[in-house]
Amino acid sequence: MTETDDAADVRLAGLARFVFSAPSWRRSLIIAFLLGVAVDIGSYSLSGSVRFFGSLAFTVPAIVAFVLTKPIVELAERPLTWNRSALLAAACTVFMVLITVPAMLPARDLVPLVYACSIGFVFGLRLLVLVAISDYRVLHMVVPASVQSVVGVLIGTLLFGLSFLPLALLLMGIFLLGFSVLIWLIERPLNRAFGIRGLSFLNAFIAHLTDGSRAMEEFFREIGEAVTVPQMSLFFRREGRPDLVFTIPNVHPGPMGEIGGGNLPVRFVAAFEESVMVPHGCATHDFNLVSEAEIEKLIAGVEATKAGLSFGEQASRAVRLRCDSVNLLCQRFGDALLVVSTRSPLTTEDLDFSFAPTFEAEGRRRFAHLGFVDAHNCMTEISTPVLPGTPLGAEYLRSVRAAVDAMPGEPGGTFSVGYGRKPMPFTRGQGFGDLGVQVLVVESSGQRVAYVLLDGNNMVEGAREYLVDRCLEVVDEAEVMTTDSHVVNTVTGKNPVGLRVPVAEIAPVVERAVRAAVADLAPARVAASTAWCEGVVVFGSTRITQLACTVNAMLVFVAPLSLAILLLAFVVSVVTYLLLI
Repeated sequence: MTETDDAADVRLAGLARFVFSAPSWRRSLIIAFLLGVAVDIGSYSLSGSVRFFGSLAFTVPAIVAFVLTKPIVELAERPLTWNRSALLAAACTVFMVLITVPAMLPARDLVPLVYACSIGFVFGLRLLVLVAISDYRVLHMVVPASVQSVVGVLIGTLLFGLSFLPLALLLMGIFLLGFSVLIWLIERPLNRAFGIRGLSFLNAFIAHLTDGSRAMEEFFREIGEAVTVPQMSLFFRREGRPDLVFTIPNVHPGPMGEIGGGNLPVRFVAAFEESVMVPHGCATHDFNLVSEAEIEKLIAGVEATKAGLSFGEQASRAVRLRCDSVNLLCQRFGDALLVVSTRSPLTTEDLDFSFAPTFEAEGRRRFAHLGFVDAHNCMTEISTPVLPGTPLGAEYLRSVRAAVDAMPGEPGGTFSVGYGRKPMPFTRGQGFGDLGVQVLVVESSGQRVAYVLLDGNNMVEGAREYLVDRCLEVVDEAEVMTTDSHVVNTVTGKNPVGLRVPVAEIAPVVERAVRAAVADLAPARVAASTAWCEGVVVFGSTRITQLACTVNAMLVFVAPLSLAILLLAFVVSVVTYLLLI
């Protein structure tokens, strides 16, 4: 995931700190029970007139809210787990205690007022939480949000008399109005900027994290735009062995999990009869696919080019070129040039999509097709994408130009190709996608070169060098790439290969895949194509930044705005109480 130190999309990824798993419902209920007992003891020691005030006023409403909230929410066909229901009830109990108990010491006559205020406050708070995590439609969540407060009103009326009933109901109305205004203000920026409901988007995001829902794709489609992208592919045919496709999409395999194009490499593998390798081309998160369905347009584009392919038997040796900080591994296949780039041990990150047609046009000077692979194999820090016009962008352009000028002179000859694939004994959470490791070995003019592709999102610094050295024990030249698959990311983009699993544990699997590819070597022919895939709907230029800026601007004003609304609600509550007595 491409992020910047000072840009808004980094701060958006930082929102991950607000995402957490609710504890066991038993633990939450124990907290609510202990709070009630603690208030009981304190009230009794102060010679309170009501025995078991804490248990009645705080614990009982929490238990009832825990039991009823989940089924009521689910009547609207919206999700809510028992753990979340219990956590919400316990958290509201804490707020009720914090608001009510301080008034028991200096002026017990104020207890009915502050308890009524606490009832109103938790009503509004529960409404805000429920519209955020379950159903953005406020009217649908009013009833489940009111459960804990309604029980509190009934118990308060029993403890303090009938005069408590209108006061509590009035304060519930005041806080309902205050929190409804807050919800409207929270949603307004996203609604005005993108025409989407912010809390509805949050509902979909939480549903994705909990049950894999794809509802977020509808939001992405609303803000997306259609583009035309080039996709260069190499097709290898072998006698008596499975064919192989090495295809380079210039879209981004994100944004996260299975959403959008997050699992793009797996979808390509499933769509072809041949073995397929899908390295990373030129694309940032602006070119995230809005839904998995868009992958079909890329697949169809590549399939359409297969009809007119002309296969040849020539391939050059692989050549290393360096231009400033950019290191290229180049190899000619017939009338096509394959270029794999890395800056390791410097950061190797996403290149802006605009480089794809630029490189393709540069290659046309000497070759019919040029395939540029961003090896995406070194994460030293969270960094900016590579943009045209920058010094680093100029380095990439010069390096590709040098490769296009140098490679036509490389002699070619017949060649063999081998393919190996091994599953990784690690999980997505450990940084590995479903394809494990794939290896293409090309033997030409006495040289064996291994193109190693790990299904993951970037690599920790030094992992690429370690794995290349391990490969060089088997072959003459090698490069290690990642697919940039975002199935290994759910919220934040930092989960590179080697971060959670030592590279020494990864290397044996990679070596076995390389040896399997060598054992699979067979004479091959090759053809290349460049498909121009039209109407592919992606997030759109700068949309990620716009979305992030909007969300972060919201975060700036939400806290002071919430405080202002709450203070106003409490002031109105006190004024109302004074008018009623």
